[in-house]
Amino acid sequence: MSIKKILLYLSAFVPLYFLVMIKIIIDIINNNLSFNVLNSFTIFLLSILIVLGVVGALKSIKHDDTKSTKIKIITKNCITEQYFLGYFSLFVLFALSFELERVSMFIVFTIVIILIGIVYIKNDLFYINPFLNILGYNFYDIEFINLENDKGKQSAKFFYKGTLDLSRNNLYYAKLSHENFSMIEQK
Repeated sequence: MSIKKILLYLSAFVPLYFLVMIKIIIDIINNNLSFNVLNSFTIFLLSILIVLGVVGALKSIKHDDTKSTKIKIITKNCITEQYFLGYFSLFVLFALSFELERVSMFIVFTIVIILIGIVYIKNDLFYINPFLNILGYNFYDIEFINLENDKGKQSAKFFYKGTLDLSRNNLYYAKLSHENFSMIEQK
């Protein structure tokens, strides 16, 4: 299990961490919660997770060492909505119903995040990342021809910022990775 995979997993939950942290802070400001050790620790931990998640997403998007390869896209299918709404309901469940000021709920929250992380990382589910969708990336199932090798038609899952429009130009650059988390950019 690599650090990159863990950071990508953490990035998928940045919106959840943010929602839960805002809920706790608002409750403290409105005197619905006290500013005790557990609440302070929770805010601190959520802040660290947000920073690590943002760093993980940015590192994968901007600072990926993978060389860009010129590809010709043959077909594309946007499948963002198939994954985003499932995570969104999980965010609402945690943000609204979990009372992390209680030690038992904090422990359950932590265990659930760890269990989801094990499944997420073990099965390379890095394309299920609502944070990237919020940043404007859409997830596509694509058939393409790699113009830099002669392997014929290939298929893969990619993130692309915006909407892929094949009516104008279907030549793009892709960072082809083996971790089920690839990016396409138009140059």
